[in-house]
Amino acid sequence: MPILLFLIDTSASMNQRSHLGTTYLDTAKGAVETFMKLRARDPASRGDRYMLVTFEEPPYAIKAGWKENHATFMNELKNLQAEGLTTLGQSLRTAFDLLNLNRLVTGIDNYGQLLLINLRIRQDLFWSLATPFSNQRWFDME
Repeated sequence: MPILLFLIDTSASMNQRSHLGTTYLDTAKGAVETFMKLRARDPASRGDRYMLVTFEEPPYAIKAGWKENHATFMNELKNLQAEGLTTLGQSLRTAFDLLNLNRLVTGIDNYGQLLLINLRIRQDLFWSLATPFSNQRWFDME
């Protein structure tokens, strides 16, 4: 049973408009909707569970957990509003904590609990944001 977590930036900057006239948030919502429609065509997606997390402060960041149904997920996605600040670090932490919690509850591969990869992603994500054109590999475990 795969769990797909979508972390969406809902900070006020997502109200900016693209050259097409749509907001960045609407573009992000559309991308998730398109992914969901394409994924639904695959017979292997029958057991998929979806989570929706935003850049709001916890616990308000969790819009739909892995136990929510598809309709609840889509409704929460549709109702997202862009406001507040960008809390990238806290949002990533919330996303990883939710995935770790699910792994503990279900007993799936809880040996590493994403701790090593979690720390490495934070370092590389900061590096990638600071130097967007670098050739740094995200998962290069030196």
